[in-house]
Amino acid sequence: MKAVLFDLDGTLIDTAADFIRIIQAMCSTAGREIVAADQIRTQVSEGARAMVQLVYPELDASDPVFLAHRQHFLDLYAEEIAVDTDLFAGMPELLTQLEQQNIPWGIVTNKPRWLSEALLDALELTSRCAVLVCPEDVTLTKPDPEPMYLAAKQIDLAATDIIYVGDHPRDIDAGRNANMYTILAAYGYLPVQYKDDLDAWQADSIVNNVQELQQKIQSLLQLSA
Repeated sequence: MKAVLFDLDGTLIDTAADFIRIIQAMCSTAGREIVAADQIRTQVSEGARAMVQLVYPELDASDPVFLAHRQHFLDLYAEEIAVDTDLFAGMPELLTQLEQQNIPWGIVTNKPRWLSEALLDALELTSRCAVLVCPEDVTLTKPDPEPMYLAAKQIDLAATDIIYVGDHPRDIDAGRNANMYTILAAYGYLPVQYKDDLDAWQADSIVNNVQELQQKIQSLLQLSA
């Protein structure tokens, strides 16, 4: 193993608190029942549409009214993208260790590039991240392996030499489809419908916190040395 790639929300960065704050504020402003924080957290990885559907479940996603609410949500998020957001506990130490070992790390995400870049800038991670692949960069997004292969190409490594860490079945599928070593981040925003049978994801390893992730990555690097 010669590099580590991460999914963004729920794997590398804990963004849920900002989504919870914004969605609950939208509920309050609209006079709607406040969506529970845990429910919002499980939908973070599903994107803006899923977030807004928590507030307006009766609207079709193609409805112009829904699209207006979605844009409002994105505007609110972009304005305050890292108020309560930070790296997961233990992640700063993991990234620093990788950098000291000259192991490049990067991100493959389904989050739009303009939001991904704003988030990395806010957390002062842009210059440290070796590669960032977003939906705009590819024809097919995760779970297709295309973004994984693009990331591998941009850091000049074979996909088989890369570890991919994610918290959604599509992350693990994408990594497996590219023959990367996959690690399921069980500390992340696991979708309700998939969280009861993590073995079914067919990840190469499962970790319950960043400390376990760091240990697993280090053991893989040592085996590959």
